[in-house]
Amino acid sequence: MQVYLDNAATTPLDKEVLETMMPYMLEHFGNPSSIHAHGRQVRSAIEKARKTIAGLLNTSPAEIFFTSGGTEADNAAIFGTIRSLGIKHAITSPLEHHAVLHTLESLAKNGELELSFLHHDDKGGLDLEHLEQLLATKPTSFVSLMHANNEIGNLNDIQTIGEICQTYGAIFHADTVQTMGHYRHDLQKLPVHFIVGSAHKFHGPKGVGFIYTNPAVKVPPLIHGGSQERNMRGGTENVYGIVGLAKALEIAYRDMDQHQQYIQGLKDRLIHKLKEQVPDVSFNGYSAEADKSLYTVLNVSLPVSDINEMLLFKLDINKISVSGGSACTSGSNIGSHVLQGIHSDPNRGAVRFSMSKYNTPEEIDYVVEKLASLY
Repeated sequence: MQVYLDNAATTPLDKEVLETMMPYMLEHFGNPSSIHAHGRQVRSAIEKARKTIAGLLNTSPAEIFFTSGGTEADNAAIFGTIRSLGIKHAITSPLEHHAVLHTLESLAKNGELELSFLHHDDKGGLDLEHLEQLLATKPTSFVSLMHANNEIGNLNDIQTIGEICQTYGAIFHADTVQTMGHYRHDLQKLPVHFIVGSAHKFHGPKGVGFIYTNPAVKVPPLIHGGSQERNMRGGTENVYGIVGLAKALEIAYRDMDQHQQYIQGLKDRLIHKLKEQVPDVSFNGYSAEADKSLYTVLNVSLPVSDINEMLLFKLDINKISVSGGSACTSGSNIGSHVLQGIHSDPNRGAVRFSMSKYNTPEEIDYVVEKLASLY
C-alpha cells in the first residue's frame, strides 16, 4: 500500500478539473489579449472563471485577480499596500507562512517599516488583546494574520481580527491558502482587505492562484509588463490553470459539507488509533481539537527516540508520504519555525499528517500500524 498524507503541501488533481482544462490545453490555444476569434474565446473563459470564483466568495469579479499562486498573491498584497500607502508599521505573528514572514522581514530589514509580532500561547493561539494594544498605539498599521496555520492546523478567528482592524483603521490581509476550498468565505460579511487562494491546495492545478482585493485599497501591480488583469499583473494569463482553478473551487464548494464530515472522520480515527497504539503520543498546537483546527491537518508529537532523526525517511521506505512540520522546509536541516515558536520539544519526533477526500480508513490504519511498529 502506498499512502499520501501530505495534502497540506499539495493535493492530487481532481479528474473533473482535468477534463475541464483539457480543451484549453489542446483546442482553445489563443492568446487572451488578442482581438481575433481565437483570443476572444479564451478571454471569455478567463472572465467566466473570474465570475465563478467571485460568485462563490460573494464578491464582484472586478475584485478577483489571478496570480501564479498563494506566495505571489501574499507578496502583491504586502508590497503593494505598504509601499503605495506609505505604511510604516506592520503586525504579524511569528507563526506565519514564510511567504508572509520573509516578505515583511525584508521590508523591515530595508528600513521601510517597523515590524511587530503578536504574542501567542504555547499551542499557537493568538493573543487578540495584544493586537488591540498594538493597534491602539499605531492604528493605521498593516496586519497580516493567516486563517489557518499550515503546520499545526490552528484556526484563527479572522472575523474578529477583521473587526478589530476595522475599529482602528488598519489594513487586514489574511493568508487563506489552507482554508480556501475547505471553508466558506463570504466577503460581504468578512471585514478583510485581502484574501488569497492557491488551486493546488484544493485539487486544482499547480502554478495558479488568486488574490481578492477590497476596492477600498488601491495597490500597484507586483509584476509589470502588460495590461493583463486590468493592469494589475503583467504577463499572458495561465489560461488552462485559471479554468482549472475555478472548476476546482466550484467542486470544493459543491461537496464541502460531505467532504468535511468524511475527512474529519479520518482525522478522528487517526487520533484515536495513535493514542491507542503509540506510547506517549501527543499533538502540537490545537490540531487535535476539532473546533480549533483544520479538519485536514494533524500535527503529531512522538516519543523521544533514536529513530526520530530518520523518521520521515523510514516512513517513506514504508511508502508513506508525510511532512515533518512545513512542506516548505522538507529535505532541509532547518527546523520548523512554527514548532520552535510553540516550544515543541526538539527531541520528540514531529509529523504533519494532512488528509483529503481521496484518503481511506484503510490507509489510516496502515499508517498507524507502521508508526507503532517503529516505536
